[in-house]
Amino acid sequence: MSYTGPDFDPPQPRRLRRGPLTVALAALVPGALLGWVVYEAVGGGPGGEDRTASSVPSAPASSPGDDGRPSAPAAGRPDSARPLTGMVVVVDPGHNPGNFRHTAEINRPVDIGTNRKECDTTGTSTNDGYTEARFTLDLAHRLRTLLQRQGATVKLTHDGDGPPWGPCVDERARIGNTAHADAAISLHADGSAAGNRGFHVILPGSVHAGAADTRGIVGPSRDLGVRVAGGYRRETGEPPSNYLGGGTGLVTRTDLGGLNLSTVPKVFIECGNMRDSKDAALLTDGAWRQRAAQGISEGIVSFLHGS
Repeated sequence: MSYTGPDFDPPQPRRLRRGPLTVALAALVPGALLGWVVYEAVGGGPGGEDRTASSVPSAPASSPGDDGRPSAPAAGRPDSARPLTGMVVVVDPGHNPGNFRHTAEINRPVDIGTNRKECDTTGTSTNDGYTEARFTLDLAHRLRTLLQRQGATVKLTHDGDGPPWGPCVDERARIGNTAHADAAISLHADGSAAGNRGFHVILPGSVHAGAADTRGIVGPSRDLGVRVAGGYRRETGEPPSNYLGGGTGLVTRTDLGGLNLSTVPKVFIECGNMRDSKDAALLTDGAWRQRAAQGISEGIVSFLHGS
C-alpha cells in the first residue's frame, strides 16, 4: 500500500540534495508503516478481527473462574467425585445391643403384612461372646462413612445412642419409607451350625397382603442385592453361603417385616456365620470389617449410579 500526502516529493533519480521537510518525512515513514502493520496484526482493523487467532489457543471449556478457582459444574451435571450427591441411603444395623435386657418389649408382636411377628430379637453371637448387634453397628458406621464420601445422605435406623432396645421391624421399614430412600440395607450376621459358612443376601419376595405390598420393589431390590453380593464377595473373599441359596449368595424371603413393609428398594445381608470358627475369625477382625463395608458400599454405589 502506497502513501501520498501533502509536501511529499517522490525521490528523483540522481538527486543529491533534499530539503529539510523531505528529510523529516522520510524519517517518519518507516515508523508509520510499522505502526500500521502492528495495528492490523492485533485486530485494530475494521470489525476488530483478530489476525493472529489461529496461533493463539482458545481457553479450555473448564477454565478457572475470575477468582482463579475452577468453575463449578453446570446445573444438573453430576459431580464425578461425589456421584451420590442428592441421594438417600438408609442403613439398618440389625438388632440392638440392649435388646437382651428388654425381652418383654422386643417380644411384642407387630404386623408385618403377612402375619404378626415379634418386634425384634436379640440376634446371635460368636462362641466368644461377640454379639451380632455390636458387629452390625460397627459395620454400619464404617459403611456410613464410605457412602458419605460419595455424597450420599445416610440415615441409620438406630445409632446406639437412642432407646436401649429396638426399633421394631415395622419401624425400621418405616424409617426408610419416610426418608424416601433411594436404597436401604439391613446388616446382619447369621447363627447357623458350625461348618455352615459364607454370606448371603436376602431379597424381598412378592407380597401383597395387609400393610405389605412389595410388588413395586422386587425388581430394583434384586438388582441392588446382586450388586451388593458382587461387591462384597470381591472385597472380602468371603464365599457365598454353602447352606442357603444354592451357591448363588442370594435368597428370597417373604417372612421378614423389614422387607415386607418396605416401599423402597431394600435387601438384607447376612455377612457370615458367627457360629463357624472360620467366619467368626473374620467377623471379629476390624480390618476385615472395613473391607466388608467397602464391598457393600461398592454395590450400593453401582446400583444408585447405574453403572
